[in-house]
Amino acid sequence: MIPLKDDAGQRRRFPFITYTLIAINSAVFLLELNQGAQIQSFIFAYSLVPAALTHNIPQTILFASQLPQPFPYHTPSPVWLTIFTSMFMHAGWLHIGGNMLFLYIFGDNVEDRMGHLGYLVFYLFCGVVAALAQTYVDPNSTIPSLGASGAIAGVLAAYAVFFPGARVTTLIFLGIFFFITPLSALILIGLWFALQFFDGIAALSDHTQQAMGGIAYFAHVGGFAAGLLIALLLRLLRLPARRNTYPRWPTHPDKRW
Repeated sequence: MIPLKDDAGQRRRFPFITYTLIAINSAVFLLELNQGAQIQSFIFAYSLVPAALTHNIPQTILFASQLPQPFPYHTPSPVWLTIFTSMFMHAGWLHIGGNMLFLYIFGDNVEDRMGHLGYLVFYLFCGVVAALAQTYVDPNSTIPSLGASGAIAGVLAAYAVFFPGARVTTLIFLGIFFFITPLSALILIGLWFALQFFDGIAALSDHTQQAMGGIAYFAHVGGFAAGLLIALLLRLLRLPARRNTYPRWPTHPDKRW
């Protein structure tokens, strides 16, 4: 399922934080591509490696015998900074394309509800929780983890809480056939989370994780859980948006309290 556009009502704020995040992620990805033959070394140095984080050893030292000498990059010091550097890196065109599409469609409305600064803090916090969740589940993993998926998972959770009645125009593939249909945001995001959760369970074994490309599914789950809890608390407190700006549950998002 690929979301194409949403209908969550009119925004009150221009989403410059969302657009800035998309621009930064895109710029970092172009920087990766510009590394040429050194791209794998670049990704290895600035991605999050759970084993390096749990043992507080930079991956350039932890795997010195496996790296080319001299190694052209240095892992940020202290090593926990890779939690943030990895958040803006991606492994390929499909990886960044999918992440930025979801951020573009869902991020602007969440930013509108939270405000610019609150949204930025929320986004980064969900990314941090996502990285820690993946590290907790597999603390000795030597597979580099990178991408904005964990932070964006938190954004999806907040969207589902703030805009439960929204409709999302979605491209659905069934084998070689496809069609476009509006789906409830709750259904679309709920199915996305269920897929991440069950794939995360399947990926707990090393063999399965390698077969699935080392995707950090529990980072997605952790980011989603963090975003869900924060968004539910904000909705409970009627914050940060004014009382008359939230969509009713579960009617059309243009209708207000």
